[in-house]
Amino acid sequence: MLHVFYGDLPTAIYNTAVYFKNVYEDAWLTTPPVPQMIEDIDKSTVISGGVIDSPVLGKISPLGLSGGVKTLILIQNVPEKIFNASTCGDNCASWLLRLAEKKDITVNLRHLMDFGKGTFSLHILNTDQTVHSMKELVPIAGRFV
Repeated sequence: MLHVFYGDLPTAIYNTAVYFKNVYEDAWLTTPPVPQMIEDIDKSTVISGGVIDSPVLGKISPLGLSGGVKTLILIQNVPEKIFNASTCGDNCASWLLRLAEKKDITVNLRHLMDFGKGTFSLHILNTDQTVHSMKELVPIAGRFV
């Protein structure tokens, strides 16, 4: 399940780009589902653990990936930490839900992310409520962001 704390959370890693730069491992980039995330969100192809082929930037290092993809990679590979998922755009929401289908994930959001028109399960830590749609989520999360 996806667990979300809305608003300021002092224990969350806020600057995910700096954290990623200092902890990522090349092997993370080639381990599923990371190549699929990179293809879907950044429209780029993983060549190896150290090289990504971007249609806009050419061959880049993992440090050149978008902030959203870097944050998702951290969430996947460093599950004991809570990351600021507000570095992710709405295009990352489906990946947060997908990752949370396989294991419990806790993230910090400082904005109202759009999880789409479908149904989902999201546990709001601020109120200990589980919601299943944006219609249920917005009034609760809106109190904190």
